[in-house]
Amino acid sequence: MEIIAILALLLLIWMLWQLVKAKRFTRFKRQIDTELKDKVIANIIEELTLTRSEQLPNNECHQAATLLFWTQYKSRILHAALTREIVDQQWLIDTGNLRNAQHLFFIERHHLPKPQQTEE
Repeated sequence: MEIIAILALLLLIWMLWQLVKAKRFTRFKRQIDTELKDKVIANIIEELTLTRSEQLPNNECHQAATLLFWTQYKSRILHAALTREIVDQQWLIDTGNLRNAQHLFFIERHHLPKPQQTEE
């Protein structure tokens, strides 16, 4: 009987720990929306404006499509923020979200842009 009670207590503690981890992950995803999304959007619009040319018109339609692609998923927002150096790995470590970022990239890996093939 005591073994069952101990196992039940351990299960309850494990479930509480999983709840804490889930709440931290949800808070991280909210943080991406509140802190990074606007910075990424501003950076993308600035980049599209600066690279406007005859071959790359980057008009409002192009901007809307680009913004939709990069802001549709949390993993893409974080990926854009990291590649555009809005934040870096040290920011993830300092905020305690390195593991959450790894988890987000893993569960949304099919939404991430494919690596570009270099011509050799």
